[in-house]
Amino acid sequence: MSHKRVTKRKAIIAVGGVAALGAAAILLPQANASQDGGSNDAASVKTLKAGDASDLASQLQELLGDAFAGSYYDSGQQQLVVNVIDVSGDKNNVIVQAKKAGAKIREVENSTAELDAAAQTLKAEATIPGTSWAVDPRTNKILVTADSTVTGSKWDQLESTVQSLGADTATIKKSAGTFKTFASGGDAIFGGGARCSLGFNVTAGDGAPAFLTAGHCGVAAEAWSDAEDGEPIATVDQATFPGEGDFALVKYDDPATVAPSEVDLGDQTVQITEAAEATVGTEVFRMGSTTGLANGQVLGLDATVNYPEGTVTGLIQTDVCAEPGDSGGSLFTQDGLAIGLTSGGSGDCTVGGETFFQPVTTALEAVGATLGDAGAGAGGEAGAGEEAGDAGAGAGEEAGGEDAGAGAGEEAGGQEAGQEAGGQEAGQEAGGEEAGAGAEDQSGLTETH
Repeated sequence: MSHKRVTKRKAIIAVGGVAALGAAAILLPQANASQDGGSNDAASVKTLKAGDASDLASQLQELLGDAFAGSYYDSGQQQLVVNVIDVSGDKNNVIVQAKKAGAKIREVENSTAELDAAAQTLKAEATIPGTSWAVDPRTNKILVTADSTVTGSKWDQLESTVQSLGADTATIKKSAGTFKTFASGGDAIFGGGARCSLGFNVTAGDGAPAFLTAGHCGVAAEAWSDAEDGEPIATVDQATFPGEGDFALVKYDDPATVAPSEVDLGDQTVQITEAAEATVGTEVFRMGSTTGLANGQVLGLDATVNYPEGTVTGLIQTDVCAEPGDSGGSLFTQDGLAIGLTSGGSGDCTVGGETFFQPVTTALEAVGATLGDAGAGAGGEAGAGEEAGDAGAGAGEEAGGEDAGAGAGEEAGGQEAGQEAGGQEAGQEAGGEEAGAGAEDQSGLTETH
């Protein structure tokens, strides 16, 4: 069985459409509280880019405090919608300030604390493999999803727990697929019989060039290569899975490796400027070694997913498709913001499904790495604190991007590090066998064909 090279839902990014994120910080200082109690109707909702909306949402969350009940990006109107509670008790005029900052304010019933409490109930009473839950700010409820393995008494238990929370707090839906991590025997980056995807190149805390990928890839193998049966070019430094995230920091073995801050799409590259928080409603793009480029929307934040290997918390839920081998691949915006690392989900790029991502911001903080424009490598060593990230040689980019110094005169991805997005052959097929027919990984994360 061959891996697909082109997604059914092909993402398209206009050439030249990638731009650096504009600072949104200038919006909030303009929001001065009304001193006369006058009408707020004159405050206009601003048209914002997705990245600017994310920045503004973070500022308004801090400003509103307990009144903040989530936010999302209305991509059709290009507006930030902020949920609030207890508007009538706004004695400090923070709602006025939020409106003047350019957000659309919507009063809702459930507070953030109430939704958090409901999530804790689900954790205590319905931690069942094949289930997930995340807050959906558009409905102001928790969306609970059960895959095809949740049947019989398990379904009854889940349904009963959701019903106990109330229809105004949580909803439940069935997924046709099965929740699984997207590691596979195959191409792109290889380790221990597993194939994953490089997410974003970064600079480790000690200044060494490195990259981020999925944690379940990092616990499956210690040494990683850019070609099937190739010599290792990088070694796992830290890995988290399952638990509070799904991320790994993998350091290049050659300290002179050049790791550009970009995602290679095959016919163009997206320059990555910085890591950013996800916002519900934002259009995002995923790059992976099996399926190439795909797009969709962020559906929920702080998602909990109960994989067969264990529970993972703090993920981003999307409707972007993915398949085995896409694990660890980059999730980013058209504006060049690094958002997430592919974790797992259900379905595929034919029937669709849910896919979950590890937030890049959380991963960077946990491993002490930075992501940015300055590159470390043969031209000069990265200074301590120099941001030499690379975002991404997703599938198709040579691991290490350019001359990564895997040896004298040999590129660190001297062989192609996976397919070029859009559909070139990913990796090499050894002896005519399909990539991935190698030894099965004992972690249970490897899927062979």
